Amino acid sequence: MQSAKPDQGQSEQIASQLRSDIISGRMKEGAPLREVALAKQFKVGRGPVREALQRLSHEGMVTAKPNCGVRVAASPPDSIQELIIPLRKTLETFALRSFYHDLKQTDFQHWDDILQRMRSACEDCDYARTVELDIEFHQSIVERAEQNDLLAIWLTMVSRLRHQFQQGHRKYDDAMKIYYEHAAIVAVFQTGDIEQSVQTLEWSIA
Repeated sequence: MQSAKPDQGQSEQIASQLRSDIISGRMKEGAPLREVALAKQFKVGRGPVREALQRLSHEGMVTAKPNCGVRVAASPPDSIQELIIPLRKTLETFALRSFYHDLKQTDFQHWDDILQRMRSACEDCDYARTVELDIEFHQSIVERAEQNDLLAIWLTMVSRLRHQFQQGHRKYDDAMKIYYEHAAIVAVFQTGDIEQSVQTLEWSIA
């Protein structure tokens, strides 16, 4: 078994932050991502930044071209997004089924923490932040399944759905509806009814 690289944790943290900035729309399509500037921003060497960018490249978040550097990738066409949505439903409900009967209080505490931060973002009408927390909520479901392949596939899907997340949140006339929808998902999870929980989660992914 190979030992973890000393800067592996750093690269994962950097990738997570950049991924969040891209999906939320804080970082626009075509925006350049320069190693030197990012290393200074995150106060690390260029190694972890390079690994983070490679990770995001595999996920389809960024593109790298000779003499052009690394840039935020363009969103795919709507037809591709429509294809991916059913796949995302299948993956997330599969993940939920895999651990549903092993749900613990710590799971609900974790979701409650996300929901409280989401509520605050909704009250402030901070749509970029609500997108980040929406992603964090659904990612927590996939991560709870503790299957790395599922998470890798899910992250690749989400990179192609970021336009949907961004536009979907802004269609609400009241941002608080975003919070209420996610709170309702957790409330159903607490009932212990797996089929209703799966249906509720599936319904939320549109």
